[in-house]
Amino acid sequence: MNYILISVIQLVFQILYICLIARVVVSWFNFYSEGEIVRWIYNITDPVIRPIQQMIPPLYIGIDFSPLIAIFILGFIKKSLIWAIM
Repeated sequence: MNYILISVIQLVFQILYICLIARVVVSWFNFYSEGEIVRWIYNITDPVIRPIQQMIPPLYIGIDFSPLIAIFILGFIKKSLIWAIM
């Protein structure tokens, strides 16, 4: 049972990581930003990114470190969840 739960947790977090990276790539290139997939990516990642952006706004030169910070925080949460299950 624990193996299945750990696999589900890893899958969910992997999807979040991929969506965060996709959001960064979309923001760099601004291609097809009104597409359904892009809106889906933003809907998935906004609950994670917005609180971080409120605490640490993007720099004046246009660099937003919130996705990187989110990946570190999600990694910590994932490891904590898996550790608690084992």
